[in-house]
Amino acid sequence: MGQATMQARIQRPSPIADDGNEQRFCSTCAFGSVCTGGGVDKIALHELHCLVEHVGGYRNGDTVFRTGERFNAIYAVRSGAVKTRLVDLEGRELVLGFHLPGELVGLNAIDPEAYPCDAVALGEVEVCRFSFPALATLATRMPAIQLELFRRLSRDIGNAALLAGDYSADERLAAFLIGLGRRYAERGFPMHTLNLAMSRGDIANYLRLAAETVSRVLRRFQDRGLIQVDGRHVTIADPTELFELARPILSR
Repeated sequence: MGQATMQARIQRPSPIADDGNEQRFCSTCAFGSVCTGGGVDKIALHELHCLVEHVGGYRNGDTVFRTGERFNAIYAVRSGAVKTRLVDLEGRELVLGFHLPGELVGLNAIDPEAYPCDAVALGEVEVCRFSFPALATLATRMPAIQLELFRRLSRDIGNAALLAGDYSADERLAAFLIGLGRRYAERGFPMHTLNLAMSRGDIANYLRLAAETVSRVLRRFQDRGLIQVDGRHVTIADPTELFELARPILSR
């Protein structure tokens, strides 16, 4: 490996946002801006008996929670990435989604009062654990908290709907890359430089494609100058053209 390549890898950003402490919210905290905007800082959360725990570190493949476990907390990714999945009786995996720093995991457990899926660490992961009973009590005092929960639930439903249409492999993968870039940008990371925590197989599973198809489409995108691929690092070189491919999905 050449020195230039090594230097480029060193300079690439990593989706880590564990820059908070006991007194200060992380920059990507799921509720940080909502709380501070409502005049409540992190110390005040403890005074309001709203328990926020930093939990970790999980290693690749560790489970944050398992299907069927009693629901009593919502988790926010603090660093790294988490995938949610279902595993059937034959051991076949169905990937439901990927969660980046600042995103919530476990919202779909509110109604059944049990986690309906597994949450699995992709690489090294730290999370914040929000006691849901305490969070629900806080939401009665701060309507903005409740609104934020509803907003994130709505986004999860919208993301799931992206897979429901009869779209081509090119459209699905283009929408996935554009969507991932937007999510990184919302958290202060470069929009067009993606550090993929998930494997090609996980991406294929999530997009309901064969792993070989994902690899083939990535090569085709690279040959067309739309992206540059270096292992799990993907740079979106032509965001306009890639968005045009993704438009049938993203414009829904």
